[in-house]
Amino acid sequence: MVILKKIKASTLMETLVASVLIVVVFMIASMILNNLFSNTIKSNTRVIEAHINELQYLYKNEKLTLPYYEDLDKWSVEVKTFKEQNMPKVLFEANHMETKQNYSKSVYANN
Repeated sequence: MVILKKIKASTLMETLVASVLIVVVFMIASMILNNLFSNTIKSNTRVIEAHINELQYLYKNEKLTLPYYEDLDKWSVEVKTFKEQNMPKVLFEANHMETKQNYSKSVYANN
């Protein structure tokens, strides 16, 4: 029979301190990940970008009458004409009502 060497055991206090440190590290990591995910969700503009592209398509094919106003989820969408350097342009603008985020595109007006 083989005799095993004795391994020095740790005290209860050392075990508790190590456990607390591990828990604190995981808590901080989970708070950081939660913050990253919530910021990613708040700054996601894919839906409104797709809707603005759809409105541009409708405008180019003369299916959209200007000025155009719409509320989409929590976004306020506005399409209007303006002049820049004596050239008529169309501004597609969306504003988020809660986060005050702004997304806009402009194209040259149809003749």
